[in-house]
Amino acid sequence: MMSLEKLVRRNIRNMKPYSSARNEFHGTASVFLDANENPWNTTYNRYPDPLQMELKERVSKLKEVETDSIFLGNGSDEAIDLVFRAFCDPGMDSVILIDPSYGMYEVCANLNNVECKKVLLNDKFDLDADKILALDNDWVKVVFLCSPNNPTGNCLNRDEIYKVLDKFHGIVIIDEAYVDFSSQPSFLTELNKFPNLIVLQTLSKAWGAAAIRLGMAFASPEIISVFNKIKYPYNVSKPSQEAALSILSDTEKMQKQLSQILFERSRIEKALTESPYFYKVYPSDANFLLVEVGNANNAYNYLVKKGIVVRNRNNITLCRGCLRITIGTPEENDILLDVMKSLPI
Repeated sequence: MMSLEKLVRRNIRNMKPYSSARNEFHGTASVFLDANENPWNTTYNRYPDPLQMELKERVSKLKEVETDSIFLGNGSDEAIDLVFRAFCDPGMDSVILIDPSYGMYEVCANLNNVECKKVLLNDKFDLDADKILALDNDWVKVVFLCSPNNPTGNCLNRDEIYKVLDKFHGIVIIDEAYVDFSSQPSFLTELNKFPNLIVLQTLSKAWGAAAIRLGMAFASPEIISVFNKIKYPYNVSKPSQEAALSILSDTEKMQKQLSQILFERSRIEKALTESPYFYKVYPSDANFLLVEVGNANNAYNYLVKKGIVVRNRNNITLCRGCLRITIGTPEENDILLDVMKSLPI
């Protein structure tokens, strides 16, 4: 890969970061007159830890990754946006996206005036590393790989991912938002082998904590230090940090819910491929199914009228005629199956 110094934007390398009051303080104190806070303790009168060290210690033990290789942000979207701010000069650099995939990569690229080069997945929604590497040049700074992918649900071929990690000269993002639902191992174990690797994970899916907006990025300490340099000072609120600590302490609850989601995923997949449905259901390593229903627009509107909201993916590349259906509770899934018996063709 190109050296990190050359990959990071020059203005980012040279900038002096904002230093918050809590960043500068080290030691023990009982009187805090440094941050212009309201002095009366109302639980939330003090600024939160800007580096979320207690929460990072918990994540470190859970993920078996050192704390200096962990970035915590306001959802994974913050880390995605920081990638563009750190590595892509607006109007000059570009990134490579697989297509179809998670839409926020392109949204962030557009916001940051960075060109997207798209590589079409094959008819099995899988990756061809050579197509990505054929686009590699000095102005292509980042590749985004979502695995398990959204909206297709499948894990990308690991050998092809390794080929990209080995040969691409820039940063490789592997977004593992849905990895807990997959039998494939995480790429977290590969961080020490690939200094250009950033792995994204989240508490929004398997951990059932979408409301607290806690995303995680794992990378080399050098990359994490760049993120910490340019992030907003107090990017994760105290209530979010406290909620995350509580949620992560109950792994038994998470595993129980995960097992039920996987059971329901198999049940719904089997049901929708049989009578009276006979739909094409694509293999999934996530907590959702991509289902080809024919006229997806009519099907979506019909389900909405019945009080059921799914995601219409009809206009997404390679997904014509498809709905993306999240796995709900057994009761919700039963309602879905019952309504889909009368789905318009």
